[in-house]
Amino acid sequence: MDVFNRNIDFNALFKFSHISASTQQHLKRVYASFALCMFVAATGAYINVVTHLLRFSLLSGLGSLGLLIWLMATPHSRETEQKRLGILAGFALLTGANLGPLLEMCITINPSIIPTAFLGTAVIFSCFSLSALYARRRSFLYLGGFLLSGLSLMLLFSLINVFVGSTWLFTANLYLGLMVMCGFVLFDTQLIIEKAESGDKDYIWHCVDLFLDFINIFRELMILLGMNEEPPGDELGRSGAGLGEGTGGRARVLGSPGAGAAKRPSHPQAGPSARLGH
Repeated sequence: MDVFNRNIDFNALFKFSHISASTQQHLKRVYASFALCMFVAATGAYINVVTHLLRFSLLSGLGSLGLLIWLMATPHSRETEQKRLGILAGFALLTGANLGPLLEMCITINPSIIPTAFLGTAVIFSCFSLSALYARRRSFLYLGGFLLSGLSLMLLFSLINVFVGSTWLFTANLYLGLMVMCGFVLFDTQLIIEKAESGDKDYIWHCVDLFLDFINIFRELMILLGMNEEPPGDELGRSGAGLGEGTGGRARVLGSPGAGAAKRPSHPQAGPSARLGH
């Protein structure tokens, strides 16, 4: 048989026979809303870094949390759809603005950190999302308990490191956080499918889960890349950033211990609550 003359059906790569047609339409809305969130978040980050607006991190953090609670409290219906999309856009804008200080620090260290981290996040998110979509239904839902345990460990390590101040513990917590967030991409994607199959078509709220997964992975990667980057000479020390010498100094500035750990566990029994990174 001539392997070079075989017809390959590339459309088969995008067929999900184990997912109903209505759920596939629901997933299209989820990912369309996710794309909207990414665009608006990029706008918020740009406004923060370039124009220095929305720089009140505490106020923007509280604002994003308030919008998330408002979105959660607003029931999903055709009448409230446009309103909830507006709330979602506002939440994404403030979430992007909250990344401003970290983005500025990465620009100071090495501007290439940001596109590298974004590309890495996009690859990680795409691979884990496709794995969840192609896998047998409910095959990754067992991860819920492990992921909640991982979040508990991250919180514990963060509290311990407040008193210990260990760079090693900080770095270990970052890698643990990265693994946990990757696991949440698998878990959340399959949980969204099961919710949609059960009749829950709230694609706007389902989008929030995936959006926060992406943002948290992006944050973790930026911090890790920034810690591993050599400072560009004495100018960095005079910039007032206070990076200190070596990895330990950069770790203290690039993020607090357990950055991104405050993630809303999407476990079916956990109930709706915020999953915001620091």
